[in-house]
Amino acid sequence: MILHITFTKQTKHSSLRSCGVMNVFQDAVCTLNTLQTNASALEQVKRERGHPELQLQAMRGFLQRAGLKVDELDRLNIIHVTGTKGKGSTCAFTEQILRNYGFRTGFYSSPHLVQVRERIRINGQPIGKELFTKYFWQVYCRLEETKDAHGGSMPAYFRFLTILAFHIFLQEKVDLAVFEVGIGGAYDCTNIIRRSWVCGISSLGIDHTSILGDTIEKIAWQKGGIFKVIIWKKNTKLCMLRGFSCSLSVCPDLEEYQSEGSLRLGLAGHHQRSNASLALQLSHTWLQRHFLTDPVSSSPVEFSGVSPAPAFQPSPAMIKGLAETEWPGRNQTLKHGPVTYFLDGAHTTRSMQACVRWFNEIAPQHERNAGVLLFNATGERDCAAMLKLLVPCLFDFAVFCPNITEAIATCNADQQNFNVSVENMLTRCLDNQQSWRVLNGQEEKPGAELLIGGGLPLVPERQSHTLVFPCILSALQWISQGRDSVLSDPNRCVIPVKPSINAKADPLREAVNIHVLITGSLHLVGGALKHLDPALNS
Repeated sequence: MILHITFTKQTKHSSLRSCGVMNVFQDAVCTLNTLQTNASALEQVKRERGHPELQLQAMRGFLQRAGLKVDELDRLNIIHVTGTKGKGSTCAFTEQILRNYGFRTGFYSSPHLVQVRERIRINGQPIGKELFTKYFWQVYCRLEETKDAHGGSMPAYFRFLTILAFHIFLQEKVDLAVFEVGIGGAYDCTNIIRRSWVCGISSLGIDHTSILGDTIEKIAWQKGGIFKVIIWKKNTKLCMLRGFSCSLSVCPDLEEYQSEGSLRLGLAGHHQRSNASLALQLSHTWLQRHFLTDPVSSSPVEFSGVSPAPAFQPSPAMIKGLAETEWPGRNQTLKHGPVTYFLDGAHTTRSMQACVRWFNEIAPQHERNAGVLLFNATGERDCAAMLKLLVPCLFDFAVFCPNITEAIATCNADQQNFNVSVENMLTRCLDNQQSWRVLNGQEEKPGAELLIGGGLPLVPERQSHTLVFPCILSALQWISQGRDSVLSDPNRCVIPVKPSINAKADPLREAVNIHVLITGSLHLVGGALKHLDPALNS
């Protein structure tokens, strides 16, 4: 059950030459990546965690330096969505529905799977490389030119992309913009938005505890910080949201909507039904306010108690929108000959429960002779808890790798992450491997020797059905054993593996059909899709 909330109510561009940087997409992405490792920016973010109100103050300063004003954002007719899980899917449903009404839509989300421009969409499509490059340098140059007067400060990666999204949506004159919160809500940089037309909250869970707090109540308070007027999910911590100046409404179950037959969803998984219900309420409320003479009131709304949101009859555009929604990397199935990939970016215990439920429902529809888990998780996630949920799926192999797309350096700036060292990522993989062995009751053995090939550890020597690879491509190539034509492209580099490791793959070579569940991280899923779906690279 979910929560949805309802709100009542250019400067001259710097020339590209002044930056001294070629106006090329990859140059823009590489320059963007420098904001990941800007030492002063990272230190500033750490300091602001102790004083979260400073985050929005800093965001206002960066926005002004970029040539934008907060009141200009009111023209974007924003739908603002937060939550622990399901907020991206909710946004995708909502955007598709309103696009079906003929509106020109903007959609800002995170993280991206393959290319960074996926985060900023116009009419459902990632902004083109040419436009991304053009607008990137407009914003970056303004910030660069003013940094000396502000202690050399530049916005960190996510802040910059948020500012860029505002700028693009204003320049491209969208009719409305759907914004997915990054982390939390109250102090998230997207909360610089003053007047959302409607806001919503999807399911809550324990995540990002060092930033948001270690209880559902604390997290609910943070998420509720975007609210002005609310419609929400039944299981959300209602008592923690009543302190806000807004009215609360509870979304009905999807089955309660007045439609002929059950509503068909373009996204798989039972949990998507509650996200779809929230999307119906968000889009319905936005449409109601859009066609009012004065849709956004400037006067505050007093808390008026909790009421159920109406289970209205969805319009044909809404029904079509729900059925046509696509959101890669979430409950996604790809069949490549004898290998079927099941991809889901679940990265909390609750989202992993939903992933396992979906996998157990969908996998039996595809013949299986061998099953493989490809897993990685990042940050402060409880990997052991997630892995425990996956044990009953009875995989023949558990394969672990970091969120590195390829071990050999290539032009892959979109998926570079400079905030975590390779050593730390590989250590996490080895820890996950050990957790899997313990959960499966396998005897603990001495630490494995990592085989170094070309400077990166390749595969640990262990007498078990668990393996650790240095990158996503090497893991996928070993799992598929040359039987996936997409991965067998002769132009791809094949990383050599010791004969003893290849011998372990006999069950995969002999299996008629192989199932591969890829989960634990959206970054892992994105790296896999880069190799499995070449169209996403264009």
